[in-house]
Amino acid sequence: MRDLFLLDPDLVFLNHGSFGACPREVWEAQQRWQLEMERNPVLFLGRRSAELLAQARAALGRTLGARGDDLVFVPNATTGVNIVARSWPLQPGDEVLTTDLEYGACDATWQRLCEQAGALYRKVQIPLPYERERVAERLMAAVTPRTRLIYLSHLTSTTALILPVAEVCAAARARGIATLVDGAHAPGQIELDLDAIGADFYVGNCHKWLCAPKGAGFLHARAERQPMLHAPITSWGYAEGTGGHSGFDAYLGRSLFERRMQWQGTRDLAAWLAVPAAIDFQARHDWPAVRTRCHALAREALAALTERFGLAPIARDDDWAQMVAIPVPPQDPQALRQRLYDDSGIEVPVTSHRGQVFVRVSVQGYTSSAEVQRLLNAPALAG
Repeated sequence: MRDLFLLDPDLVFLNHGSFGACPREVWEAQQRWQLEMERNPVLFLGRRSAELLAQARAALGRTLGARGDDLVFVPNATTGVNIVARSWPLQPGDEVLTTDLEYGACDATWQRLCEQAGALYRKVQIPLPYERERVAERLMAAVTPRTRLIYLSHLTSTTALILPVAEVCAAARARGIATLVDGAHAPGQIELDLDAIGADFYVGNCHKWLCAPKGAGFLHARAERQPMLHAPITSWGYAEGTGGHSGFDAYLGRSLFERRMQWQGTRDLAAWLAVPAAIDFQARHDWPAVRTRCHALAREALAALTERFGLAPIARDDDWAQMVAIPVPPQDPQALRQRLYDDSGIEVPVTSHRGQVFVRVSVQGYTSSAEVQRLLNAPALAG
């Protein structure tokens, strides 16, 4: 499958989790949309884009277990988190509850906005080794009468753990607390049913494990929550009763959610419109089987390195998917990452959490057993 992607053939790419990697045919689909736009930008952007985006959202919704009308495209999951966070009516004394496993950029978003509002951003520690069945219990035990929203990842970035988001969302709803799930790593890596998960808001990336072009993410919101959300840019969707200048239909949309979010000025829609091509690519290549093979390869790397260093895994096999955080002895994470790249041609992140250092290995459909073995044979991990 490596030949189906555009990766440098000399590179051992074990970092799909950071920015993804796009199959050649999906990248070419993006280029075709860009060419079509340039042939008549006014027709494409001004009169066709609303329907084209609706079709792409419908295809994505079928993959995610959601209605296309409850989705809008955004550049990435962090943008989605910011839309929700900046729209949320934080008051002095309010609390936003989270875990200590969250993505740093989104932590920074909530920390800044809570400070501005006089609210509190509280982190609940999730001990390692990981016990998935205790996560919801720990979060709900930390809830106070001031807790307004719970924010957590579906798959954590640093530690690659799957959090029990459906359980947390159900417990929070029973207490009248809203939920925002950061699913940056979830689409394409695990099966999703957003309606069953039941989060008030769910954000995700298509350009990571779904293999869409860079800049393709989404925001999903329950219908009753959509009216409270505001776009990063106030544009024609906020001008009721008008289609913008020249009456362009694309400025309107069929719902308040769509009107506010979809038109943010002139921008390239091609990455979003290529999402169905990425979905088709994975369907034609039996992606459930690909994920199973990838998990097995990652498990081999985990078993070999934990045995070599005498370190226990931080979680059970079913607590992670195609991306696994493998513990290594304490050291400078960035120095190890650089040595692996410089000496062995391996692109892989080295992360740290509460004093533990991990080589976070991503195994995707293009990854071979020989490439995993090259990681295991790297001098930087000689032990």
